[in-house]
Amino acid sequence: MLFDPNIEPKCNYCRHSVSLGRYEFACVKHGIMHGDGSCVEFRYEPTKRVPPELPTLKATDLSRDDFEL
Repeated sequence: MLFDPNIEPKCNYCRHSVSLGRYEFACVKHGIMHGDGSCVEFRYEPTKRVPPELPTLKATDLSRDDFEL
């Protein structure tokens, strides 16, 4: 969940970090950090969190009978 109070701490969505690329973040408190890293200064920022992608529907697995009531 996006606003889960028990979120796992990660630099990806910490208030103190700024993205430098896909996996590196500049932390105000600790300098350059890996995206999966964390520290005791972690503060959750929900606007930085990217929700996981939804699974796509494979149209090749469907037939005309699948759409009839």
